Amino acid sequence: MHILLVDDEVELTDPLSRLLTREGYQVDVATDGDMGLTMAEQGGYDLLILDWMLPGLSGLEICRRLRTRQDPTPVLFLTAKDTLDDRVDGLDAGADDYLIKPFELRELLARVRALGRRSAVIEGPAPSPRLTFGDLDLDPANQLAYRQGQTIELSEKETALLAYLLRHPNQVLLHEQIYQAVWGDQDLPSSNVLAAQMRLLRRKIEPKGTAPLIHTIYGKGYRLGD
Repeated sequence: MHILLVDDEVELTDPLSRLLTREGYQVDVATDGDMGLTMAEQGGYDLLILDWMLPGLSGLEICRRLRTRQDPTPVLFLTAKDTLDDRVDGLDAGADDYLIKPFELRELLARVRALGRRSAVIEGPAPSPRLTFGDLDLDPANQLAYRQGQTIELSEKETALLAYLLRHPNQVLLHEQIYQAVWGDQDLPSSNVLAAQMRLLRRKIEPKGTAPLIHTIYGKGYRLGD
């Protein structure tokens, strides 16, 4: 995880950056607000640790400007300001967390780990690639299918179901395999639910006049094929 630490107190930034580096983080340091904003705007950071009071721009102003640009990078404020109004101002500016000076290093590391997890969730996985079979094209990220020039809107379950079929064309997929792939660790549905879901999907991707793509293998499962 790449962290930008913006604080003008060298007696804090030096030991803190060493500690974070020992914990496996990559740390850059800025000692005034203008430098901090410039580095933050260059991007590439997973977490910003900002002091509130800085030479030049304040940490509060840095946070506000980044959020105005729709920058979602998590922000942790380090500050001696501890009134309720101060905390409200920081959160309203777009901060994700707030740590009052002086603080325990163990607590700071715990906050960093928590915000690192949040950053990973925000970034999320890479967009799913489009999947194609014959004249059927699926865009999983946007829950859209395309066939013969028509755009087909799909539900989340329909998208997951069709994506699984498209990743295994011309294969008989057993009911149990489909349950695990589409429903995962959730409570498994009855066979009637799967049949109903498949019927809804077929209505959408096999309109009148088009060749059927999904075939029922009675007593076993389904197969996507010509």
